[in-house]
Amino acid sequence: MSFRGKKLINDPNDVVTEFIEGVVETFPGLQYLDGFPEVKVVLRADVSGGTYDKVSVISGGGSGHEPAHAGFVGEGMLTAAICGDVFASPPVDSILAGIRAVTGPMGCLLVVKNYTGDRLNFGLAAEQAKSEGYKIETVIVGDDCALPPPRGVAGRRGLAGTILVHKVAGAAAAAGLSLADVTAEAKYASEMVGTMGVALSVCTLPGRVASDRLGPGKMELGLGIHGEPGAAVADIQPVDVVVSHVLKQILSTETQYVPITRGSRVVLMINGLGATPIMELMIAAGKAVPQLQLEHGLAVDRVYTGSFMTSLDMAGFSISVMRADQGILQRLDAPTKAPYWPVGVDGNHPPAKIPVPVPPSRSPRSEEALSRPQELNEQGYILEAAIEAATNAIVNLKDSLNEWDSKVGDGDCGSTMFRGATAILEDMRKHYPLNDAAETVNEIGASIRRVMGGTSGIIYDIFCKASYAKLKGTDPSAISPKQWADAFEASIAAVSKYGGAIAGYRTLLDALIPASAVLQERLDAGDDPVTAFVVSSEAALSGAEATKHMQPQAGRSSYVTGEILASVPDPGAMAAAAWYRAAALAVKNKRQAL
Repeated sequence: MSFRGKKLINDPNDVVTEFIEGVVETFPGLQYLDGFPEVKVVLRADVSGGTYDKVSVISGGGSGHEPAHAGFVGEGMLTAAICGDVFASPPVDSILAGIRAVTGPMGCLLVVKNYTGDRLNFGLAAEQAKSEGYKIETVIVGDDCALPPPRGVAGRRGLAGTILVHKVAGAAAAAGLSLADVTAEAKYASEMVGTMGVALSVCTLPGRVASDRLGPGKMELGLGIHGEPGAAVADIQPVDVVVSHVLKQILSTETQYVPITRGSRVVLMINGLGATPIMELMIAAGKAVPQLQLEHGLAVDRVYTGSFMTSLDMAGFSISVMRADQGILQRLDAPTKAPYWPVGVDGNHPPAKIPVPVPPSRSPRSEEALSRPQELNEQGYILEAAIEAATNAIVNLKDSLNEWDSKVGDGDCGSTMFRGATAILEDMRKHYPLNDAAETVNEIGASIRRVMGGTSGIIYDIFCKASYAKLKGTDPSAISPKQWADAFEASIAAVSKYGGAIAGYRTLLDALIPASAVLQERLDAGDDPVTAFVVSSEAALSGAEATKHMQPQAGRSSYVTGEILASVPDPGAMAAAAWYRAAALAVKNKRQAL
């Protein structure tokens, strides 16, 4: 018999905004941006982006993990937390609002848990912020030790160990370190920590029917913080047996998830998942410390016990073990005003909310530049021809892309790319500033963002943002072939960074990576730039065709049999090769005509 979970809430759709309102009333050092319901950002009340003289540290993700992430906003820890809906990654505009609100000249570090939605949305926000002139770095945290070493894009999930990374990064920033040094310390900390959880029940989302998936007398090892299935379901065991199993998994010499060996100094975190009494958490901590000391030969320097990163009302706990040298201990011991580390609260209460910042206003010159020129220069004519040819190639390939995708995906690759191509073509004829190549690339990204849904849309938007960031500041009317090639290379690197794919993963990168390599090689050899472009487009086609022989590492096609995959190239790679080839030939023909 199913029943709706009991919650002390109002409208289930308002739980996140009402939570934020309660947080800022409780803790005077916190504010939120007045952008509900789209923008849900909690930030330090004593920080203003334009004047802040230290590195900002921002994290966030789906809500439902309270006190993470808003409860760790405060001097010495996070500068702002971006709150998504329950178990949903926050939107790009919300992340951007947070960056603009708290980032000063020293820059901003984004600490992101390793989930695809978070990586993509924070990644696109980072590229947009860079294009606006902000200094941005990103550290991805994947501390999950429950599942076997992963293949492909997904990687290890980000769990409660992320909170320790927040503390290290925040303390480093408070000490006045540079963005590069804060990033390096956060990345190092993320590589030192491993986490695994155990649950007695799954969580119930607000307004949803309660689940009894585990049943009486059962527990699940390695359950994710969103209720994702774990490594195994077993009969409930005494807590010392459970703790022993979890510690052995984290410290396994076979998986080597963390560089911890006998004699190491460590920090221990026992994290409640939402419905576990403090008594049970303390019992787990009391069993874990002697096991680490006696069975594993480790020196336990710090123990943190409480609820740090929960999963709504899930019963259970996770254990995190971090290798700790003197530098990490210094950061963990540094003072912080983040309320759930925890710290005391002073009585100073500034306004609870401040306006959402807007992007910097454009100068009169740039406003004039962002419209279709009355007369095109030589670069403008060539760029127009390349864009028109590339989009028409996608339009003509629509049915083939859908056919290929119906065999290895969800059958809409052609339709999605068609929407993007037709929007680009229409917008180009209306308002693209074709004499300014960098701004034109940025406008292409805006067209894509407006009409293309799913992963393809955000990947191509990231592609354009990274290219724009590389080209911005160059002479708008005379970008060199080498500058184009470097921008192309930067775009590919950004897509790989935020999407997680590399060469051989059967994605669009298998067309673009060889094209970029050949283009750079030919230009370095002194070849004619147009010839180099055309030759590199042949490498793109060959790379796309070669995806027939690749095993996918992510997405729906990873479930398709090898026999079907061998008969169909990756649709995304074929689309990329098609527009790249068409653009190259169009540039060649236009150059000959001029």
